[in-house]
This record gives sequence, C-alpha cells and structure tokens, in this order.
Amino acid sequence: MSSTLNIVLFEPEIPNNTGSIIRLCANMGATLHLIKPYGFEITDKRLRRAGLDYKDLMCMVEYDDFDDYLDKANSGRIFVVSSKVQTNYAEVSYQKGDSFLFGRETSGLPDGIRNQFEGITLPMQENSRSLNLANCASIVAYEAWRQLNFCKL
Repeated sequence: MSSTLNIVLFEPEIPNNTGSIIRLCANMGATLHLIKPYGFEITDKRLRRAGLDYKDLMCMVEYDDFDDYLDKANSGRIFVVSSKVQTNYAEVSYQKGDSFLFGRETSGLPDGIRNQFEGITLPMQENSRSLNLANCASIVAYEAWRQLNFCKL
C-alpha cells in the first residue's frame, strides 16, 4: 500500500470517532486501516454523519483481525500510540509510509500487541487518563504530515 501515512484502528468501538478519522484521512491523503471486530456496523448512520461523504474520497482497508493486518498491510514502520509509553510523539522523526496504531477507545491495545512496536504518547496533565481517539489521531497524523512538508500522494 503506497500512502503518505497510515492510520490503523484496532477494533474501534465508537462510530463517531471512526467517522471523524475517515474525514481526517480523506483530507490528508492518509490510508485508514480498520481491524475487526468493530463496536458498530460499518453502515452506522453515526459513522456516515461524522465522516460525511468523505468515505468515497479516501482509501480504507478492512482486516479480519490483527494478524490479517500484519499479513496484508505492508504499511511501513508501525508506531503504537498509547498513554502507557514514554516517548513523546513530537520527538520522533517520521517518514513517508509510517503507520500509527490506535487501540480500542475503552481498553487500548492488548499488551502483546503494544509491546511489539515502538510506542509514542501525547503529553497530558498529571492525573489525566486519556484523550479522545479522533483527537489523538489528528494530532499525531498532522505532526507527521508537517514533518513531511504536507506532501501529497
């Protein structure tokens, strides 16, 4: 898959977040990778409303499970985005083809997946638990895209 950047959602649960990320990917030229099972139907009206008509303007690929994603995606370096790691997302030099793997909204990524890849995090105030998934994806993806001089496909 030849994309500037890749957003990977592991078992997303909230259709509005996925819809917002569809819009993000369409506007950046990023590829969205969705790993099943989902906490919603892909035809959910909340997904359509949040993503508006952008689904037809972007590349989205679905996978049956995480192993299927690893077998088929060929999406470059994979960065796990998690509050359970220490490396600040802004301290990494990104490259074309990088992938950003986000876990479930309620429980994140399983340790076995999270520990396989380099992790990055977004700084937060002490005692904060997490940021909204779509907001995190936007922050990280735009920093990577900025480093790539907002290159086009």
